[in-house]
Amino acid sequence: MRLLQRYILSNMLKVFFFILSVLTVLLVFVGVFREVSESGLGPLQAVQILPYIVPSMLPFTIPATLLLTVCVVYGRMAGDQEITAAKAAGINAFSLMWPAFMLGLFLSVCSLALTDQVIPWAVGNIQRVVSQAMEEIFLDILRTNYQLVDRDKGISITVMGVEDKKLIVPTFRYATSPGKAPVTVQAEEATLDFDLENNQVIVHLVRGHLDIPGRGKSYFVKIDKSFPLPIENLEIKPRHLSMLQIRNELQRMQQNGDVNKQKRDIEVAMLLLQGRYERFSEKSFRNEYRPRNIFDWKRADRLQAELHSRVALSCSCFFFVIVGCPFSIMQARQQFLTNFLLCFVPILVVYYPVVLLMVSLSKSGSVSGPAPMWLGNVILLIAGAVIVRKVLKH
Repeated sequence: MRLLQRYILSNMLKVFFFILSVLTVLLVFVGVFREVSESGLGPLQAVQILPYIVPSMLPFTIPATLLLTVCVVYGRMAGDQEITAAKAAGINAFSLMWPAFMLGLFLSVCSLALTDQVIPWAVGNIQRVVSQAMEEIFLDILRTNYQLVDRDKGISITVMGVEDKKLIVPTFRYATSPGKAPVTVQAEEATLDFDLENNQVIVHLVRGHLDIPGRGKSYFVKIDKSFPLPIENLEIKPRHLSMLQIRNELQRMQQNGDVNKQKRDIEVAMLLLQGRYERFSEKSFRNEYRPRNIFDWKRADRLQAELHSRVALSCSCFFFVIVGCPFSIMQARQQFLTNFLLCFVPILVVYYPVVLLMVSLSKSGSVSGPAPMWLGNVILLIAGAVIVRKVLKH
């Protein structure tokens, strides 16, 4: 790398890391506040998840930071006539831009590595901290409100007091199935054990009675009951999985679909041999072998969309530079915020709506394959090629 390119690259790295640090710190506090609000974590847990929030924010801050960096560096160089001086010395403008292109390509690879490996690792650690805090959250709610209600799961717990992990005169009400009257369990005291792997609370009840609707009351000396923790146990989101995990899950879903299809074909053949044609018209037969039951298309569409969009969005760093670098040179202004806004606003208005539309259509199954996900990048490439041509010509 020649002296001039090293000079440009060093300026970009200084500005990039400074801006990235500022934006990341700001967004980290936003991310921590969101996790604390959603999960009810305390100050200690907030500090524990702080290191894992940082890599989760980087894929969102790197593209905009890189665009702002090239606007600052190349806008200043053009405004100070350094680009003009280089051209007068016989140096091609493209040789001045290629350090930015190489940095954009390198950061695209880094962004892909973050989204594919680091973010799933960080999310797993955040969930681990939240799981460990579940016990404390559960008991704190009972200490404060003397009641805990989870309407979605049909569970309510009322206590007279809480001493350490012991519940004083607890009353449990839970529905065995939707629409049925709840079962009531009341005891003199109870102790709790938390099975965080299965997301359950195991309650050891001492001296009380069990009231089952339609069966009356039954008294007990000691009984154990398990209840799900009143915290949502949501399906793992595709963006929290690595690309290898996504491919493995898609392969398992495909294999399950093939097995069910073979079962359906065998049963159809047996019904034809036995002459039981009326079975085909039964609703139970159609529901049992509907394609959407054989293969979870919605989940598969979301996984495929995440797989293709992850690579395309990671490469946005490179395409942002293709547009931002020559645009800043063409503007030749030292006001980097003006350069940044003039470049970023069209990206915000055109690129992101196109990308979000393609992701939404891919998740719904309306489009498929990686090509739609690259539409936004292709638009940036065309715009960047036009601007680069103008810079090289003039």
